Amino acid sequence: MRKARIQIARPDIIKHFDQHPAKVFQMSEIASELGEKRDFWRLTQGTTTSAFIKFLASTGKLSSFLFPFPKPYKQKTRYAWGSPPFYEVILALKPGCYFSHYTAMLIHGLTEQTPKTVYLNDEQRLGSWLAGKLSQKSIDAAFRRPVRVTNQVAETDEFRVVIVNGKNTDKLGVVENESSGERRERFGKIRFTNLERTLIDICVRPVYSGGVSEVLKAFELAREPVSVNRLAAMFTKLAYNYPYHQLIGFYLERAGYKSSSIDLFRAMPREFDFYLVHEMKEKDYVKDWKLFIPKGF
Repeated sequence: MRKARIQIARPDIIKHFDQHPAKVFQMSEIASELGEKRDFWRLTQGTTTSAFIKFLASTGKLSSFLFPFPKPYKQKTRYAWGSPPFYEVILALKPGCYFSHYTAMLIHGLTEQTPKTVYLNDEQRLGSWLAGKLSQKSIDAAFRRPVRVTNQVAETDEFRVVIVNGKNTDKLGVVENESSGERRERFGKIRFTNLERTLIDICVRPVYSGGVSEVLKAFELAREPVSVNRLAAMFTKLAYNYPYHQLIGFYLERAGYKSSSIDLFRAMPREFDFYLVHEMKEKDYVKDWKLFIPKGF
């Protein structure tokens, strides 16, 4: 029997993808590869993108991953050539997104847990977090309500991915491809928040970070490597409307940081009573930081 053209081209096709710098693809990107190489591989127009993907899967080197995001979001499929780390596959879900919160804690070694949920930060458009004038009444009302969480959650038996619509920061404190050794092998080529940015983010959204006890543990584990000077400078650049510096100062103090480091946050104004977390039923008050915390925490 005459061999199909795609079978004749099989060694060249496999070599092409083996040598390709990317290992994770969208369907449109595979279609682009097919379009560019169709003549070289002498494939007919009858070789559609779907048929080509089916052929690539038959080589045993292409795997597909379905991310079933709910409506109104679209479910997404990503294709992996070879065996890239799953974190590289996840990072391909959104252009320019990066790992944050609990996942960044894991990358930095700031948790003793193994979180089953992966958090991606997809920054909002410029100007999407415009600050309004604060009042004690508005703060109290906001923190009596449940914290707002994203609906962009893809969940299967194997994984759970949460896309967080973060404040636009122009990717302040986001680093690329800085993992090495064992971390590189586990996470691959990744983008994620650096140590200081991670500590700020988990204070702001403990709901995406394992809760306040995990946040405190992260501050304890970060005590040696973190630069509190960089932390304070980065917090100032982020220009939050809410006084999250009161939370950071509280965690620094509870985690046993030097008084001179904590003073960087003590020097920031404390005009309002603030809250460590939303919807506290019973709470204690920390006078020095003008901060309500869960009772007994």
